[in-house]
Amino acid sequence: MRSQTILFLILFCCSFLVMGQTPNSWTKKADFGALKRERAVAFSIGEYGYVATGEDTNNVTYNDLWRYDPLTDTWSQMANLPASTRRNAIGFALENKGYVGTGIDSSESFLGTILVDFWEYDPLTNGWTQKANYPGAGGFGVYYAGSFVADNKGYVTCGKYGPSAYAFDLWEYKPSTDSWSQRANFPGGVRYAVTALSINNKGYVGMGIDQDLYRKDWWEYDPSTNVWEQKSNLPGDERGAASSFTLGSRGFVIFGADGGFKDELWQYNPYTDSWNIKSNIPGGGRRNGIAFSIGNKGYAGIGKGSSGIKKSFYEYTPAMPLAIEEQSLTISFYPNPAIERVNIYLQNESDAHSIILINNSGQIVEKYTVSSQTMSIERNNLTAGNYFVLILDSNQSVIAKSQFIFG
Repeated sequence: MRSQTILFLILFCCSFLVMGQTPNSWTKKADFGALKRERAVAFSIGEYGYVATGEDTNNVTYNDLWRYDPLTDTWSQMANLPASTRRNAIGFALENKGYVGTGIDSSESFLGTILVDFWEYDPLTNGWTQKANYPGAGGFGVYYAGSFVADNKGYVTCGKYGPSAYAFDLWEYKPSTDSWSQRANFPGGVRYAVTALSINNKGYVGMGIDQDLYRKDWWEYDPSTNVWEQKSNLPGDERGAASSFTLGSRGFVIFGADGGFKDELWQYNPYTDSWNIKSNIPGGGRRNGIAFSIGNKGYAGIGKGSSGIKKSFYEYTPAMPLAIEEQSLTISFYPNPAIERVNIYLQNESDAHSIILINNSGQIVEKYTVSSQTMSIERNNLTAGNYFVLILDSNQSVIAKSQFIFG
């Protein structure tokens, strides 16, 4: 079984590299199936992505639902949300169901009704069921809130509930009882247009707009302790109305605006509490877009940019197969890229027994026995390129993975 696990990982790396997909790159996919759209919500269930609600170029709000199939690169319209049209709602997937709710039913805030309703979508029946109303923000309804999923529950926080009224409360939704429970308030203060995602059963919330001030802070929420902890700020510019998705044990933030429109992709590593810049999306910067993940790919698009509202849509291939579950061992390389030699630093090296080095073709090129916390790999006859590193314990189970570059 252990050797089968190693073989699977090697084959996964190999297939990932030879399928014609360039690591850390974006690929243009079929445009969104409806009219140009911003301020929509998105989630994924199984092999499909879903985009719902939002606003078009004529300031018309919608209650429609569209399904994206990555295998055929096609969009299909599904059953409309049987409720008010809306923008800046919340949406997430939980236990193979989709959830959409809150928002505001007009493009003009002073004309619209702020919504409290909350709905469950079942992809097996293509049907909607109304659930318990969202009780947050004093029960007045909310729009521009953020949401994430952790520990088999949904969470909603922050947002606006009036022209100059902002929320910072956090509410937990439990689908088995169709009930909401208030949890510890978001400690960053009142906020709207926040970015939220989940990694390894913890929620992450940050950025957004504090009334008129753009933010770049980042906070981790642990549902098991009901405690928030501040993490490293986004190294880039402050921003609101960004989008996010998760691949494996990494979070990704794309888009957003601070007066200008952002096109860069940021990757967050919860193990090292660090951010890394990745490939810019080629469709241009935008705000109020959507993003979700299917398998080991990320997807992002629509939104509003400098040229107006968009319908373009893109697929992101990460730098390595992040969908494989990551363990607690942390690996770092220096220098990276390396020329003649790379040093490997292993945190908690007592758990590590051996190192396997795999080249771009998925071939094992070297094996090493772990002898110390810091080890060196000599270049020798190794060609230039990316190399994957697997760390095995004494039972030959893979306990960590990473990569470095020989330049």
